[in-house]
Amino acid sequence: MRKAVLALWMSLISGPALAAGHGFACDLRALTSDERAQHAELGQQLLAAIQERRELPNGYAFRLAASEWLVAARWAALERKCCPFFAFELDSAPDGGPLWLRLTGRAGVKAFMREELGF
Repeated sequence: MRKAVLALWMSLISGPALAAGHGFACDLRALTSDERAQHAELGQQLLAAIQERRELPNGYAFRLAASEWLVAARWAALERKCCPFFAFELDSAPDGGPLWLRLTGRAGVKAFMREELGF
């Protein structure tokens, strides 16, 4: 699981990429060099914090400790700039329960994630 998530983060660090046949493109040129560095650092923090991964009909959900709220929100804000085809949702349980980061999108995004990122 961690290897697949690392592939996601690393693919987003390397630069613009188009997934053949899917019509999805990640373009890190949408980020400044400072934002790219912050994006990479936040991605590493999230990768280390993943406690569980669940497959969804249109993407994946990652369970994180409640303390990771700001890291997840900051990462998603940057990720939206370079990969606008993803949808992000943060859901926190009451009383310090787990945080779920959902990464989803339109038709084909799950296949893109599976084929290009190894999920």
